[in-house]
Amino acid sequence: MKVKKIRLNAKCSDLCWVQLVDDEGNPIVEGDGYVPDFMPGEHSGDYVELDIDPDTGIILNWDKTYPQDMMIKDVEEM
Repeated sequence: MKVKKIRLNAKCSDLCWVQLVDDEGNPIVEGDGYVPDFMPGEHSGDYVELDIDPDTGIILNWDKTYPQDMMIKDVEEM
């Protein structure tokens, strides 16, 4: 049997921490609190729900159409 997907669901209990970094590894913005809106799934601000391809490590349910400025806005509002 071949595993096709790793489904990860973790409850953050309002302790989620996110940091966006630039191409040199320097922090751009960070925030904590609820899971930000740009995370996939029906997380209700509490859950990180990721589907991962075990062969490539690629997150299958990540919506790569989010612009970076939207992610920064979401993190700043956490």
